[in-house]
Amino acid sequence: MNFYLEALGRQVKKENENPSVGLLLCASRNDEVVEYAMSRSISPMLVSQYQLQLSDKTILEKKLQQLVNIPQIED
Repeated sequence: MNFYLEALGRQVKKENENPSVGLLLCASRNDEVVEYAMSRSISPMLVSQYQLQLSDKTILEKKLQQLVNIPQIED
């Protein structure tokens, strides 16, 4: 993910925009895998809760729009 965020920051991000944030959705939880995968990263990173089932697509779209203030997502 760091590769893609770095590429996005260098190639796409405008000067007035904040740094990009990556979001990783996983089907299952494994604390040991997360610890090993993220231990060498120097970027600030938070690990949040997990859910056994994803929320409804429209709820996720609305929440994403609230967080990043983007125009309405169309199908």
